[in-house]
Amino acid sequence: MPRFRLKLAFLGTDFHGWQVQQNARTVQGTLNEALSRLFEEPISAVGCSRTDAGVHAEEFVCHFDAAKSFPAERLPMALNPLLPDSVAALSCEEAESGFHARFDCTGKIYRYDIFNSPLRHPFYENRAARIPRKLDVEKMRREAQAFLGEHDFSSFMAAGSDIKSTVRTVFSLDLQQKGDLVSLTVAGNGFLYHMVRIMAGTLIERNFGKDLLPIPEILAKKDRNFAGVTAPACGLYLQNVFYE
Repeated sequence: MPRFRLKLAFLGTDFHGWQVQQNARTVQGTLNEALSRLFEEPISAVGCSRTDAGVHAEEFVCHFDAAKSFPAERLPMALNPLLPDSVAALSCEEAESGFHARFDCTGKIYRYDIFNSPLRHPFYENRAARIPRKLDVEKMRREAQAFLGEHDFSSFMAAGSDIKSTVRTVFSLDLQQKGDLVSLTVAGNGFLYHMVRIMAGTLIERNFGKDLLPIPEILAKKDRNFAGVTAPACGLYLQNVFYE
C-alpha cells in the first residue's frame, strides 16, 4: 500500500485546528473528506503538528496511505478542486512505508505576526494580532535572545499537554519590523503547547512594563504562572517543517 507525503498550506481562521473533532470543522477532517472522495476509499491523514483553532500554516506536512495508486506529482492538481479556498495542496510525493509526518520531523519554524497600529486594517484581520500601543521592537529583540539554546520551557507551556519532556532547543530567533508589521520568527527542534504564543505574549507584556520577571528568571521558575499571556492564535503561522 503506497504512502504519500503531502505538503499543504492553510488559513486557520475558519477551522477549529488541525485535529479531527466531533461537531467542529477542522483541517484534518476537511482534508480526509477530500482525499476519500479522490481515492474512492476512506483516507485518514496524519499531520506533522496539532495546530490550534485560528492558527495558520504556510507549510504543513502530512502523510496518508491509500490502497489505490495515484501519480503523486499529479495529486495536488486533482485534490485542490475538492478543497475549500482556505486549504491548498502544494506538493506531493511517495514516501517510504515507515515515514511519519509527526515523529520524523526534526525541526519547525514558527512565525508570530503583530500588526502594531491603533487602526485596524482589513488585510490583517484574523491574520495578525493587533497591538495598538507602540512597541519597542529593539527592546523585544534584545529580550528574546534569552530563549536561544536548550531550556526547560515549562513556564511557556499551556496546561493540557501530556508530553514527557518540556526541554526544547531554540536554534534561531529573529524579530523584524516592516512598517506596522512586527514578526517574531523562531526555529527549534520542537515546540510545546502554546509555546510560541506565550513567548510572544510575554515579550509584549514586558514591553509595556507589566510586572514580570526577566525572561531567564521566568525560564528558571518552570512555572506557567510566571510567564505572560498567551497571544492570540490569529498571529501564529507554521512557516516551515524539516526532515532529515
